[in-house]
Amino acid sequence: MSTIHDVAVFVGSLRKDSINRKVANAFSEVAPPSLRLRIVEIGNLPIYNQDGDSSPPESWVKLRQDIKAAHAVLFVTPEHNRSVPAALKNALDIASRPYGQNVWSGKPGAVVSASPGAIGGFGANHHLRQSLVFLNVPVMQQPEAYLGGADKLFDANGKIANDGTRQFLAKFAEAFADWIRTIAKA
Repeated sequence: MSTIHDVAVFVGSLRKDSINRKVANAFSEVAPPSLRLRIVEIGNLPIYNQDGDSSPPESWVKLRQDIKAAHAVLFVTPEHNRSVPAALKNALDIASRPYGQNVWSGKPGAVVSASPGAIGGFGANHHLRQSLVFLNVPVMQQPEAYLGGADKLFDANGKIANDGTRQFLAKFAEAFADWIRTIAKA
């Protein structure tokens, strides 16, 4: 039996009918059995302020604990103004502080971006990768995942309506599982 890896999933969109949450749910459905994915909610986090480091809000403590407990991290995000949404950037900041207590460090990661637009959140994907390099998250390089026209990929029940997309996500998930095993051996 292969090792089970717990993956903390961060969805950058807070919208009730979020395309990216649908992508994260679809990813869970096609992921190999070696990955146990769990969405970590970030919408209730107070904005990071260093003054809170000495007595952090409970939601900051929980976020840090959720990341520490995970073997790996997956980010599924839209693009806001060629960058990541504020809620996702806030989660990155909270979990990397106080200085010297970065809970992201060493966690294998992957990024999927999805957008109704043609370039599939390319700017957000790469901007997020830039932050993850600094946070010492070894991010899977290939395959890359930019889902353009993502508003057309799901049926009325929020399920993937396109076999090509389902197959792509399944291959991406398998590559991510391999990436996690590779980093775990390092």
